[in-house]
Amino acid sequence: MNKNDLVAAVADSAGLSKADATKAVDSVFDSITDALKQGDEIRLVGFGTFAVTDRAESEGRNPRTGEKITIPASRQPKFKPGKGLKDALNG
Repeated sequence: MNKNDLVAAVADSAGLSKADATKAVDSVFDSITDALKQGDEIRLVGFGTFAVTDRAESEGRNPRTGEKITIPASRQPKFKPGKGLKDALNG
């Protein structure tokens, strides 16, 4: 499922026009992104938790040349599924 499919599913499920569903989906994505940028955690009970983890600088190797390279430190988004989502997938 891509974003257009998600918008269509939201529009059908909520009885919205596709334009309104697009605004709603974009708003949710923007809100999650903004919260993660600020270092906040988003907990959606029954669905899961979005969080940010800091990744330290590390050393790697170029697979073609074997040359050592430095992988810079970065912030990575993480998602941990909640019990409700796990149960829905395995139930």
